[in-house]
Amino acid sequence: MYFRVRYAQFVTLFAMLSRRTLTFSVVWTVVAVSCFKARCDESARSDESGQNQPSRSWNFPSKTGGGAQFWTDERFFHGWRIQRNVVTGHFRLLDDRDVRQAWGSLAHCVDELDAKRQSEKLPPMSGRAVVLLHGLGRTRKSMLKMADYLKQGGYEVFSVSYASTRGSHDDHAAALAKIIAKLEGIEEINFVAHSMGNTVLRRYLAANAPAGQLPDRRIARIVMLAPPNQGATHVELLALDRAGNIAGKAAKELGPQWETFRHKMATPSCPFGILAGDGGDSDNPLIEGADDLVIPVETTKLSGARDFRVVPNVHTFLMNDAAVQRMTLNFLKHGFFETEAKRQPIR
Repeated sequence: MYFRVRYAQFVTLFAMLSRRTLTFSVVWTVVAVSCFKARCDESARSDESGQNQPSRSWNFPSKTGGGAQFWTDERFFHGWRIQRNVVTGHFRLLDDRDVRQAWGSLAHCVDELDAKRQSEKLPPMSGRAVVLLHGLGRTRKSMLKMADYLKQGGYEVFSVSYASTRGSHDDHAAALAKIIAKLEGIEEINFVAHSMGNTVLRRYLAANAPAGQLPDRRIARIVMLAPPNQGATHVELLALDRAGNIAGKAAKELGPQWETFRHKMATPSCPFGILAGDGGDSDNPLIEGADDLVIPVETTKLSGARDFRVVPNVHTFLMNDAAVQRMTLNFLKHGFFETEAKRQPIR
C-alpha cells in the first residue's frame, strides 16, 4: 500500500512539473505578441470573407517554438494546418513538418495554402480518414504513435491540436466543426479520441446535429480511449491537470459543473467502442475501484457502445499500447475490437 501511495504521488508530481512547459509557452507567446502586434491587430482578425485582409505579410519559415496551449487547429490539408492563436486571434499556416509558412488573417493563410498547393503540386485529399483528439493538457504529439500506426493501416490521419486548457468544450467543439467541414475530398471520417478528447467529440456531435443524427454523413466509427464519460472527480482532475491546477473551463465542466454539462453531450449514433485502462498494481489508491491512475474503469462506460475492453495499461500511455493500437484499427475497419463473436457491447 505504501508503494502504491508513493507511486501515485510520483505520478502527480511528474504531471505538475509540466508547469515549466507552460511557463515557456507563456513567455514565447508574450514575445510573439509583442513582435507581431503591429501587423496582427484588427486586420489579422478578419473573417473568412477576407475583408480588411492585410497585404502579404513577411514570413521567415521557422519551426514552431512551443505554446501548444495557445494554438488551436481550424483547417487541414493533408499534413498542413491552419491554426488560430486563442490569445491574439491571429492565424498561422504550418506545413507537414510544423514549419510556419505564413501568418496573419485566416483569409491570408488560406490564400497562402492554396498557393502552396499549386506550386508544390499537392494532390487532392480522398479516401478514408481518422481524426485524432488528444486529452486535457496534452498535445498532438501524445498521439504520434497511434497516428503512425493508423497511417500504416491505410488511413489519412489528421491529428488535431487544440488549446485544451484555454477554453470550454463549446470552444473546442466549434474548432473541430470547422475542421470537419473543410475535409474536402475525404469520403469517410472516423475518430479516435483520448481522455477529454472524447467529451469534446461528444459536445461536437450534440452541438451540430439533432439528437440521434450525425453532423456529417461521412462519419463512420469512433474509438474512445480512457474517456471520462461519467465526468471526473477532484482527484482525477488533479491527475489530468498536467499544467498545475490551471486546467481551464473544460476541466471545470468535467468536474464541479458536470451535472449541468453532461446534458450538453451526445451519445454517438454511429458505431463506437471503448477501451479503458487498468493499472493493476499501479492503480491510484485515491480512486475507488479499478482505474488507470486517472480514470476509473466504471466511469469510462457509455450505454450504446458496440464493444468494450479493459487493457492492462495506465492513462497517460494507453494510446501507445500495441494491443490498443491493434484493436483500434480493427474496430475502425470492422466494428469490433477482436471478432464479432467476442464483442462486449454496453447496453
